[in-house]
Amino acid sequence: MLVALTLAIAISVKAQEPAISMAVNAVPIRHFAVGSHDKRFGPLEFVGGLSMTSPVDHFGAFSSFRFISPGSEFIGVSDTGFWFFGTLTRDAEGRPSGFAEFSMQPMVDGDGNSTREKWTTDAEGIAVRGELATVSFERVQRIAEFEIERDAMGSAIRDLDYLVPREELRSNRGFETIAYAPSGGRLDGARVVVAERSIDEDGNCFAAILEGPMKGVFTVARSEGFDITDGAFLPDGDLLLLERRFTFASGVAMRIRRIDGATIAPGRVADGPVLFTAGMDHQIDNMEALDVWQRADGATMVSLMSDDNHSLLQRNLYLEFRLMGE
Repeated sequence: MLVALTLAIAISVKAQEPAISMAVNAVPIRHFAVGSHDKRFGPLEFVGGLSMTSPVDHFGAFSSFRFISPGSEFIGVSDTGFWFFGTLTRDAEGRPSGFAEFSMQPMVDGDGNSTREKWTTDAEGIAVRGELATVSFERVQRIAEFEIERDAMGSAIRDLDYLVPREELRSNRGFETIAYAPSGGRLDGARVVVAERSIDEDGNCFAAILEGPMKGVFTVARSEGFDITDGAFLPDGDLLLLERRFTFASGVAMRIRRIDGATIAPGRVADGPVLFTAGMDHQIDNMEALDVWQRADGATMVSLMSDDNHSLLQRNLYLEFRLMGE
């Protein structure tokens, strides 16, 4: 009887927080620069984009995502404490055209309950390898591993040591980026985390290599008021970082920076060139998420998503570029 009662309670708890399937309305973005047909932006060539809406209240606030299959099926996290899943669809020319099988599921604690409290579920970054998702959280600073089971995500299976002293992490400026380095490279497939704006005495952002032969703390150079919002490694070991800035004078801006992989090492200041910068004269918003993937023809692709903060004044965007020369 006790076993049956316990099972019934567990099923009941799980049933209280089911995955939410939702239709996504996607309007194509054909041109990245407003009023221009230019496709080339530094070393990046614009492929296409989407402006996304849904009638479901939980839709939006996307912080980070990773493709499970290149340019198609994906998993992501929102800073309101949700997982999201879906498949990117394409038109006859291979450009993004919409989303299929899109769903969101609340994150749960060790008891299978969703707190729906941003303080404890402010998910900002995700890294995926095989059936394992590693997620970074702000406010209550945490990095945790989860087993991937679409629409049936459970509680974390363990927390990781993020190496950076806890007192150095700002409450709402913690680890926005977590990414796997390429296997077989200098970092031997290690996970790397980078803070949004938790800075040292020189104004550089704290970061860490969490495992492997180069395990340790380093920093990433910060400049021009831009904050780091996501990142992913290129096959050669360089790290692409997505960065964001907002001022009342100029509005929102974003840029992508290529961090030299050779500068990612304990005790070093990692740095690299800005590939391009975009502002209010481009189709951008609060750009939060970046992933790198390989197209079937071998092209290196860079995909971005924005976080609308559930605001009527902001948009959920998906943007796709080809990194030329790779």
